[in-house]
Amino acid sequence: MKCGLLGRKLGHSYSPQIHALIGSYSYDLFEKEAEEIENFLLHGDFSGINVTIPYKKDVIPFLDELSPMAVRMEAVNTIIRREDGSLFGHNTDYFGFSSMVKRSGIDVSHKKVLVLGSGGASNTAVRVLEDMQAHVIIISRSGPDNYTNLQRHYDASVIVNTTPVGMYPHTGAAPLDLKDFPHLEGVLDMIYNPARTQLLLDAEALGLPYENGLWMLVAQAKEAAEYFGGKPLEDTVIEKVYKTLSAQMQNLVLIGMPGCGKSTIGALLSEKTGRKFVDADRLVEELVGKPIPDIFSQDGEEIFRQWETKVLEELGKQSGLIIATGGGCVTKAYNYPLLHQNSRIIWLKRDLHLLPTDGRPLSQSNTLEALYNVRKPLYEAFADSIIENHTSPAETVCRILEELEA
Repeated sequence: MKCGLLGRKLGHSYSPQIHALIGSYSYDLFEKEAEEIENFLLHGDFSGINVTIPYKKDVIPFLDELSPMAVRMEAVNTIIRREDGSLFGHNTDYFGFSSMVKRSGIDVSHKKVLVLGSGGASNTAVRVLEDMQAHVIIISRSGPDNYTNLQRHYDASVIVNTTPVGMYPHTGAAPLDLKDFPHLEGVLDMIYNPARTQLLLDAEALGLPYENGLWMLVAQAKEAAEYFGGKPLEDTVIEKVYKTLSAQMQNLVLIGMPGCGKSTIGALLSEKTGRKFVDADRLVEELVGKPIPDIFSQDGEEIFRQWETKVLEELGKQSGLIIATGGGCVTKAYNYPLLHQNSRIIWLKRDLHLLPTDGRPLSQSNTLEALYNVRKPLYEAFADSIIENHTSPAETVCRILEELEA
């Protein structure tokens, strides 16, 4: 069985990975221009395909039959070529988004819900939310309810983002300020890269429940796989694939005192996992063109911190990396969201008497005890987990891998 994804630009698609985890069929990417769609659908070599933007409506004229859901949604994202050669179209986005809402635990029934955006993703969200008895208001750039009159809806209980604002690589942006909504109970964002958009980081800071779009992506793929294979699958496959993909996508960021072993552990983790390892300090040196001690002595710590943040901003938005940071990156609070958006942050702790000081500018100008006392609460605030690095690097790596597996 030959399956795949039809779209215009598919370079960053996770669909092949997802379907490889769900089924045993082949799954390819079919990048086509609009004028190529008819010939591909009628004569292409596939038994089942998914369809992504911008072709979810464009494919409909070439299909022989639509499912009731596809008719209702006026969009198709799954096509099956039947044995007689006819094409059947279905829509699995509805199932995907409804599954995402349920997983979030956010109650939308009889609540005022703002849906940001008016495109195809918005249409999916609106249909699902209305079926869940939500009072839906669509916020668009030019409609009657827009970003210039948002104050009319500051009483909203839930916000759903269906726009690309905050999506990789343009992370760090949010479509609105959540602090303007005092009655907010939860936030949903269809974006899944990064794992935490600025909107979701803001929700987290306010203590609100939130969910990104990765669960929706996996759930809709699971229903598509049922159509590809012609048999039902247990919903438990969604959780399994979601956890696997989420772990693959997140970065592993190592923080800790200078000399605690971040570079050594990072390199060993790279060997064990096959992930790319990057050392933020080395990247700073490459950008500036001189060693870090020279940056400190010639330009000052503040200039170094600016370069460090520039590097972390680029690394933090990427996926699947192992990142060793400089010991003082935690001294700037704005570095936290840059790392937290797509990463698991691990604090490597090592006894102070085991830490070297040679060639480390801050360690030489301050006692280690004084430096540690200042940074300890900062490491605690940044860290998702703490790993002791008092034995061999190999044993420390094993402990990290065991925690990640757990």
